[in-house]
Amino acid sequence: MDRNFTFLNSISNISEEAFSEVKKISTFKKIEAGTQIVKLSDVPSKAYMLVSGIIRCYVITESGKEFNKSFYLPVSFAASLTALMKRKPSVFVFEALTDCKIYEIDYYKLMRLCDTNSNLKNLYTKVLEFLYVKYEKRLVESITLNATERYLQLKKEIPNVDELISQYQIASYLGITAVQLSRIRKKVS
Repeated sequence: MDRNFTFLNSISNISEEAFSEVKKISTFKKIEAGTQIVKLSDVPSKAYMLVSGIIRCYVITESGKEFNKSFYLPVSFAASLTALMKRKPSVFVFEALTDCKIYEIDYYKLMRLCDTNSNLKNLYTKVLEFLYVKYEKRLVESITLNATERYLQLKKEIPNVDELISQYQIASYLGITAVQLSRIRKKVS
């Protein structure tokens, strides 16, 4: 059995026919580290299922400073949802931190399929619910936890984060400087 079908079924029951329809609107791609799959101000039309590697989502300030919003690890979904839903330019950049394998899914074709297939509509709803819960958790952590607690929470979610993601990227995600992160690492080891 296809492991992607198994994964999607772990989120919401879908038929093999529905899975076949999603495959028709998806393209498997290997992308190199540093590749931006969504660029700043792009009006995206694709969503992504990450099957290997790490993707980051970040925002760039007017002064050019980057702030990481999210890290995506396999198997997960990544997309500039607001830009997709509103057909507007993305305020986020999605970039491969490592070489990645992804499925690029045509979002608008998926939405048309959801209109006619309740299995896929349920799957889409479950994915959105998962993403919202993840977003809400991150928001609460950023408000209620100090930098050390945020770092420890990140290590809990990604045990080998220090080997996978550069210190600069981790610090940006935590909202601190690399020097502060270095101090926190010393303190907790």
